Amino acid sequence: REELQMGADQIKIMASGGVASPTDPIGAYGYSEDEIRAIVAEAKARHTYVLAHAYTAEAIERAVRCGVRTIEHGNLIDLPTARLMAEKGAYVVPTLVTYEALANEGAKYGLPAASVAKVADVRDAGLRSLAIYREAGVKMGYGSDLLGPSQRLQSDEFRIRAELLGPQAVIASATIVGAEVLGMEGRLGRIAPEAFADLLVVEGNPLRDVSCLLGQGEHIPMVMKAGKAEVDRLGG
Repeated sequence: REELQMGADQIKIMASGGVASPTDPIGAYGYSEDEIRAIVAEAKARHTYVLAHAYTAEAIERAVRCGVRTIEHGNLIDLPTARLMAEKGAYVVPTLVTYEALANEGAKYGLPAASVAKVADVRDAGLRSLAIYREAGVKMGYGSDLLGPSQRLQSDEFRIRAELLGPQAVIASATIVGAEVLGMEGRLGRIAPEAFADLLVVEGNPLRDVSCLLGQGEHIPMVMKAGKAEVDRLGG
């Protein structure tokens, strides 16, 4: 209630342990089921929803059963739990680039050795999870969850997912599906009347090769926000 009073748009909970955190095992539960249901009820009362950090199938299953709408990360999913998510209309937001960054750079930025070791448990599983979610029909949003200087790697999420799902699916996750997650269908993620004019001009065809979306915008000469050019290297 306090977070919503202070202007939060959604509520995120920790429904399992974490990778970067050294003291909670990945399989640990963050809240009791009664607590999750109470949080979900409060969010619904304010016409919003709850998202949950969760890795294991068990943590995901209990969160979704208690009314959580989106699962963040979700690496250790199994097919029955993914099918439950699809049945309940829940979304997942994989964050695969995070584990690549933590494995390569985590120690350099001060991540404890125990936390770096946890990365191996979820990194490969995260790649396998994409096929499970696809088979079950779970809609996937787009996220990165990168920390500090690793933010520069954010767009590599396109590369990782496109190798398994293809360019069209990963672009849809960042546009159409993302708009659904936020409850802003028709206003975000589409080029259409009445939508926010948040547009990119891209050098290349990302439906054929997503590399034009990678890096720090080297192949994106124009960015428009709400119809106004924020970046314009086209000279127009």
